[in-house]
Amino acid sequence: MRRTGIITPPRFWLLKSLLIIFVTILAISWIVVTPPGLLGKADAIGYAVCHRIDSRSFHLGERPLPLCARCSGMFLGALIGLIYQASTRPRRAGMPHWSILVALFLLAASFAVDGLNSYVQLFPGAPSLYEPHNWSRLLTGSGMGLAVSGLLFPAFNQTVWREWYSTAAINNLGYLGIMVLITIFLDLLILTENPLILYPVAIISTFSVVFLLTLVYTMVVLMVIRRENKFDHIRELIMPLIAGFGIALIQIILLDLVRYIFTGTWDGFHLG
Repeated sequence: MRRTGIITPPRFWLLKSLLIIFVTILAISWIVVTPPGLLGKADAIGYAVCHRIDSRSFHLGERPLPLCARCSGMFLGALIGLIYQASTRPRRAGMPHWSILVALFLLAASFAVDGLNSYVQLFPGAPSLYEPHNWSRLLTGSGMGLAVSGLLFPAFNQTVWREWYSTAAINNLGYLGIMVLITIFLDLLILTENPLILYPVAIISTFSVVFLLTLVYTMVVLMVIRRENKFDHIRELIMPLIAGFGIALIQIILLDLVRYIFTGTWDGFHLG
């Protein structure tokens, strides 16, 4: 077969098969070495991205959730924002108006202020603005998640689709307000600390970690192989998504490994 500089079909199928085998082996290896059970796997995902401090997490009985209150809010907020935009305004890739960007910045700023205020509490006697609580961590984390979704959604659409709309998904404060209200409602459900709510929250929030990392790394893969704006249907994205998932899994494995080497436990950090 004459070489044309383009990957030939046999070679393409070989690369695709090798990628699937590699990611499958990677996933099985991670499943084998991480704590048992669905919550155990969720703990291992949270372990890679979150401090999982016991006192700063919601609990299922005596068991802290895989992500702290702030990270739970952030990843759930991002997932809510992406799902809402994709279901109501698919393939909108325009960046939000400056007024929306200001609102998203304020959500992110509240996350930063509350996070810094909470961080200084780690040092006895350090001055702080107010006494931090898990409800404030959850709410400001959720706001940060919405801000992330507001920027990630158009960036993903601009990178992936051959045809996309130049208008912004979040094109007015009313639309953003609906996203905020939906998120606050779900936050209020979480604050009941009902196990029937917290269990799915534990699973969905950690799924969100993998989902967001996969989206970001899929974009990176497409840019590296120069395949931006080549896709018309989601089924055409299967291989780039598998590659993105594989890179996300590598990141989780490496962070899990480094943290376990230094701590020798799958538990979160303990204060005091």
